[in-house]
Amino acid sequence: MTFRPLHDRVAIRRLEGDDRSKGGIIIPDTVKEKPQEGEVVAIGPGTRDDAGKLIPVDLKVGDIVLFGKWSGTELKIDGEDLLIMKEADIMGVVDKPKAAAKAA
Repeated sequence: MTFRPLHDRVAIRRLEGDDRSKGGIIIPDTVKEKPQEGEVVAIGPGTRDDAGKLIPVDLKVGDIVLFGKWSGTELKIDGEDLLIMKEADIMGVVDKPKAAAKAA
């Protein structure tokens, strides 16, 4: 099954958080906070303005984004946990440093 969000909605897969603290202590799953960072896996076509003109979504599939702690609706599609939220609920896109991209 494929999933395509409608209007200005975006499907996001949460990225896994760290299993250890900065001091090296292992954090159990029961007290770990859900990450507020994820990868865009699907986007809708956009929304329409008052004149009926389509305004496309500023994101693309594969973007790493930051979102609010309580943003979106959690769904399970094909056994995968996804978040569905409006583009306005996304705070921003995380850009990878150019130096790290060249080293890879």
